[in-house]
Amino acid sequence: MEREDLPNLRALGFEDEELQRLGLWEPATGAPTDLAEMYVRRSKKKDTLSALREQVRRMCWHAGQEGKRIRHVWFEQKSASKAYVRREEFDRATAAIADTGLSKTLYVFKTSRLSRRGMGQVGLLLDKFEERQARIYVVAENIDSTRSRMVLAILSEQAREQAADISEFTKIGIDGNKSDGRWTGGVAPYGLHSPQGSGQLQHKPAEYPTARRIAEYLLERRTPNWIANKLNSEGVTTRHGKQWSGPGIVSLAHSVTWAGLVANREKMLDKNGKDVGKYHRGGAPLLDSEGNPVRCGEGVISFAEHVKINAILAQRAQAGTSIGDRTRGKREIVALLSGTLRCPHCKGPAANGGINYRCYARQVNGEAACKGVSTDRKRADSAMANMWVNHVLSLPAESPTIRAIARDWLSYQDPEKEARKAHVGAALESAVGREMKLEKEYFVLGRMDEDKYDRLREQVSAQIAELKAELAELSQDADLSPLMDPQSLAELWQGAGIGGQRALLKAAVKRIILLPARYRGDRTPIAERLVPEWRDDSGNPAVDAAFDAWNQRRA
Repeated sequence: MEREDLPNLRALGFEDEELQRLGLWEPATGAPTDLAEMYVRRSKKKDTLSALREQVRRMCWHAGQEGKRIRHVWFEQKSASKAYVRREEFDRATAAIADTGLSKTLYVFKTSRLSRRGMGQVGLLLDKFEERQARIYVVAENIDSTRSRMVLAILSEQAREQAADISEFTKIGIDGNKSDGRWTGGVAPYGLHSPQGSGQLQHKPAEYPTARRIAEYLLERRTPNWIANKLNSEGVTTRHGKQWSGPGIVSLAHSVTWAGLVANREKMLDKNGKDVGKYHRGGAPLLDSEGNPVRCGEGVISFAEHVKINAILAQRAQAGTSIGDRTRGKREIVALLSGTLRCPHCKGPAANGGINYRCYARQVNGEAACKGVSTDRKRADSAMANMWVNHVLSLPAESPTIRAIARDWLSYQDPEKEARKAHVGAALESAVGREMKLEKEYFVLGRMDEDKYDRLREQVSAQIAELKAELAELSQDADLSPLMDPQSLAELWQGAGIGGQRALLKAAVKRIILLPARYRGDRTPIAERLVPEWRDDSGNPAVDAAFDAWNQRRA
């Protein structure tokens, strides 16, 4: 029996013999107090694997000194300074201690590897660990959270400030390079590349002829889908060996850098105005002091051609769908099977085409990508609605599918709940951070008198208690019993509307294969061409077997 984390250890470059010496070869068993989790994080690829292996060796040595065995080594390459970056492996490592109680110790090499988001995040994590009588141990700085909580919090705050400084200096450098007309890095558009150290875009010989063909097709008013199908039929692939698509051609056409110009793009922000780590597509050219576009090398097209191509595309665009429009509302849901219906040939999604469902790959990549399939939308929706109701009525009340449907329906009915949980969680993290800063000012730095400390600490503590209570209430599962009856769910379907019915359908179905018509004008009932793969084990048809049987009937 091999360890679950063996792929992580192999990725770090460990040989079998060394894993045996480190005690990382056999699965670790024992009481939670004798076991530990190890978290290893790589911020960037420039952090060498040899350095990461040495961190693991030192943490293993310290674990051996404490008589503990490493239950799991969690490894990921993620930044810890950006709030929008979710570190899945870190969450799993802490959950193994705080939620499931599999072990009692979390080893990290340095405080900066733990978090760069400051006292708030670390303080909440320490609260969870203390409830479990668990701890965090930082090996390089010799910090045990059970004895040096405040030191760990202060170091985490310093790590956050370092991350903010790095981010500011990086932005200043990028802005300066843009003003000087230098390519600031990233993925160059198709047809161009930037030789290392040049800071300029140049034609990429292997791609430029095809890129120029695309530009000429666009100037000839060919549609992006026509261009994609033309290239795919000739066997011409993208830079990554994939087939071309209409939306991909549109993105390329809107790219300012495709014209060899420096782009000035807007950052995407959430509803609270925080950076989400993405940029809006396209962007506008960066202008110099005289109002002229700043160049960063050669382009596939000229600036004049860029303007003309975008004008041609804008003439075809529907109102409210232009790249510069950031305020358009969310479209009304009209298609029941969007997101679950699949093409039988490429197994890709079948998209809503207005009055019908049709293969998305066939639509955007052309006939060369998939011969596709289509059917009338209304009759497919009607048939699937009957199939869903009949299937639910056949399930026992204790079915996991019934529970999943009920839970998803309550989430659909209360979409603000998850948003509120995220808001309360962020507020709680901020409040805990303020509490720990107060303790630093009073206990460590001595810059606050006792009366002021007591008054402020009482206010913050009350706020923390209130936020924790609200978060606990929001985290409780709602009472599902009123919806656990299949007959009740069937009645609920009738008045749920398309949006609600889609939520109910996705809770019960993994995917739905739309089998092709046997011939043009085939009058086979659509219910016989829809093959759902239900989430529950009972009544789950063999989709591939149904497809094979259908092909035999066609033959």
